[in-house]
Amino acid sequence: MILQELQKQALQLPISDRWQLVQTLLESLQQETRPALNKGNLSRLRGIAKGSGISGDQEITADYVTYLTQKYQ
Repeated sequence: MILQELQKQALQLPISDRWQLVQTLLESLQQETRPALNKGNLSRLRGIAKGSGISGDQEITADYVTYLTQKYQ
């Protein structure tokens, strides 16, 4: 079946069937174009956002005050 025939038949479908067809086609395109996540790559990133240590509220506040002081001098 060529593309033009398929398009012509799709346009003859009731609107609810056309919406279902569109949804099915979009889902298939998303699955085929979505990059496959390699679990090995993700496991190497585990812990990347961890800090060097647990900071207390006072230390965080002091760092922020220092940042603002330097920014607005």
